[in-house]
Amino acid sequence: MLWVILLLVSWAVAGAACTRLCLAAVRAAAVHDVGTAGCEGRDLTLYETAFLSGGPRRVADVTLVSMARQRRLLLAHTGWATVVDPLGRDDMERSVIGAIGPRGQSPITPVRAAAAMADAVRGLADRLERAGLAVPDGAATTIADGIRQVRLAASAVTGLAAAALLLPGASYLPRLLVALWFALPLTLTLSCLVIARIEIPPYAHWASPAGRRLLGALPPAGARTADDDRTYLTSVAVHGDRAVGEPDLRAAFAHREHHLEHGQGDVSGRHRTKDDPGSGGAREH
Repeated sequence: MLWVILLLVSWAVAGAACTRLCLAAVRAAAVHDVGTAGCEGRDLTLYETAFLSGGPRRVADVTLVSMARQRRLLLAHTGWATVVDPLGRDDMERSVIGAIGPRGQSPITPVRAAAAMADAVRGLADRLERAGLAVPDGAATTIADGIRQVRLAASAVTGLAAAALLLPGASYLPRLLVALWFALPLTLTLSCLVIARIEIPPYAHWASPAGRRLLGALPPAGARTADDDRTYLTSVAVHGDRAVGEPDLRAAFAHREHHLEHGQGDVSGRHRTKDDPGSGGAREH
């Protein structure tokens, strides 16, 4: 009857992990609903669009592309950034220039990482949180931790089931029936993971439901407006560097990705240290 004790432990582990994830999702949804009144119909700035779509690193990328298109910053195909105009027009641009350093030249990767952690980006994140458009740090982290706990619970249930089946001693139940009993808590954890995968997409790491509605109201990537440069930069803000059209700029960002793949670190801004799903979801989605 020792397998019964292991089964109870499996149910306790699975139930606790799934309950924690559900409570985290409910709390996050409640936080999202706070402060969203009056946000409908609001126009997002370029930097706000970038942050809600891909987080701090996307803001840094849009700033780099914008300055490069205005010939105030040179992004070489070798992956280096060179300052042409040392006078930034806003806090984001001044953060990029400061990240490049007094020598006026630096590889793009550390520039992007430093600019993403700048006070200007942190201030932008705080304003979006207060407006109810961005996911608060704690809510996103709690959901991610909850998903991680459910995955660990699924592994634990599998291990406990294997132990129960391998235990010596007679049981009045056949092993197949014992395995079916353990399949119930395992099904619970796997179902919870599937639901989380559907209901919590990667881009929800940054934008709240209200923020995603404003992003959905943006014109499509192929739409042409009176300000095509603004439309172009908005496309980069939403889709990342895969929306960059200039060959030289694409080469510069591709060189940056080459360095990242070979182990050069990249630091996310704001207070998060995990991977940026919004910035790397569809390569640089």
